[in-house]
Amino acid sequence: MTPLYNKYSRSELDENGVVSRFTLNCPDHFNFAYDVVDEIARQEPHKRALVWCDIEGNHREFCFSALSELSSRAANFLKKQGVKKGDRVMVILKRHYEYWYTLLALHKLGAIPIPATYMLTAADIIYRVNTAEVRAVICAGDEEITRHVREARAQCPTLSGLFNVRTDREGFLRLDTGLEAESVNFTRVETQVEEPFLMYFTSGTTGYPKVVVHNYSYPLAHIVTAKYWQQVEDDGLHLTVADTGWAKASWGKIYGQWLCGSAVMAYDFEHFVAEELMAVVARFGVTTFCAPPTIYRFLVKSGLSQYDFSGLHHVTTAGEALNPAIIQEFRDKTGLQIMEGYGQTETTLLIGNLAGTTPKEGSLGKASPLYRLDIMRPDGSYAGAGEQGEIVVIPTDEHHYGLCTCYDKDEDSDIRAWRHGVYHTGDIAWRDEDGFYWYVSRIDDVIKSSGYRIGPFEVESVVIRHPAVLECAVTGVPDEQRGFLIKATIVLNQGYTASDELAREIQHFVKENTAPYKYPRLVEFVAELPKTISGKIRHAEIRKNSEQAVPGK
Repeated sequence: MTPLYNKYSRSELDENGVVSRFTLNCPDHFNFAYDVVDEIARQEPHKRALVWCDIEGNHREFCFSALSELSSRAANFLKKQGVKKGDRVMVILKRHYEYWYTLLALHKLGAIPIPATYMLTAADIIYRVNTAEVRAVICAGDEEITRHVREARAQCPTLSGLFNVRTDREGFLRLDTGLEAESVNFTRVETQVEEPFLMYFTSGTTGYPKVVVHNYSYPLAHIVTAKYWQQVEDDGLHLTVADTGWAKASWGKIYGQWLCGSAVMAYDFEHFVAEELMAVVARFGVTTFCAPPTIYRFLVKSGLSQYDFSGLHHVTTAGEALNPAIIQEFRDKTGLQIMEGYGQTETTLLIGNLAGTTPKEGSLGKASPLYRLDIMRPDGSYAGAGEQGEIVVIPTDEHHYGLCTCYDKDEDSDIRAWRHGVYHTGDIAWRDEDGFYWYVSRIDDVIKSSGYRIGPFEVESVVIRHPAVLECAVTGVPDEQRGFLIKATIVLNQGYTASDELAREIQHFVKENTAPYKYPRLVEFVAELPKTISGKIRHAEIRKNSEQAVPGK
């Protein structure tokens, strides 16, 4: 069958084969579970949809007809337990294959999934359940996860339904065994495209996480993500390394990939081991691959020659900017160019190195044809080429597919995000004369030192080139004389030992490879950097813990 993205989108290519115009046609009652998954199951029931394996060597594959039937059974079971259209349901299913049919079941019910990470504590769950008025939780059967959910329940007045999979737990109903007695037929629940479809809590790099709301058109906006950035193939196999509690799972583990005809690979693990991940890539013949910069840094530093990349056709990264040195070394060793992309929990792909584009090393790429972007100065005027400012999304007369509809019950956040008539991303960048965007930092992370405005990423990109450095985060430390001092918090490669001498060596290295005013006057060596579940470095947390820094001279 022809991939369904053709039914819902139209694109125009320029003379170089790069998509220059892209439009979506989203019917008023579009629902991904019925109109994509069930439709593929009807036309091509045995088409491969999901390949799953875990660290113990277990392996299962699911065709579209299997997922269609499982999701209908699960929808029938959940409906009998009182889950209905509009209910908010937190989903904590790790990378278990049950995640996929559960998500589809909730879409069929018209309920609103709120995916969440398995790392949440009871306090985290209480905050999220009460903030979003969650009606039910569906989680993995791990003892720790279910214990946290049980502990949270007493302080969550809206929470009435607890479900889990794989293991019997006190206070929980088993979804996976309960659906076995249910019918494979489910009467369609009508939904409107503007209704809430999916919610995510932001990663919370600063302040409490906010609730992002997407409507039923959201999956279609990921056609650009999958087809033109990740370049997935019909009947291919795509692997995005992401926990299902992170919005990146929606970018790379279900919507755009299935619309473009590609199966998705799910590797069920908790602790990243480079050798094991790449063994999965080789064993199952993964054709397209996407991972956060952290993964690529570890792959490069651990030695690329031991991995089999022969089946891979295309690799991408997003989540935070990736240092050019890593991109170059990866390409030199594998022949594959890492194509960067940029977006947020609130959006789909905003900027990327799309199919047919000749990338500029270190650039995020060009604006997605689905959005109209610009660079804005603090006063609300637009910046010229080469001038730094905030990335903003400018509304057009057409429906703005892929952009979140609001922050749930959070008018203050809506006001902060929508100023000057545009959506503010909170990210600083600049755009060159060819339309390529270059990342600088989050607005809150810009460091003002001795009259200079310094983006952490530009310093990190130099520090990471030193052979001793595995990972680095650059922050500002208050200083009476200079305003802020530049501080580098560093994780060392194996074989290197932290010392004052090594700190001074790294400082000298930075002075030699960039403007001297950017060098870190403070250096701290740590065992690991604090990160969100999505792999983003928590610069705000590092700023709070700067007293152990080693002064430079």
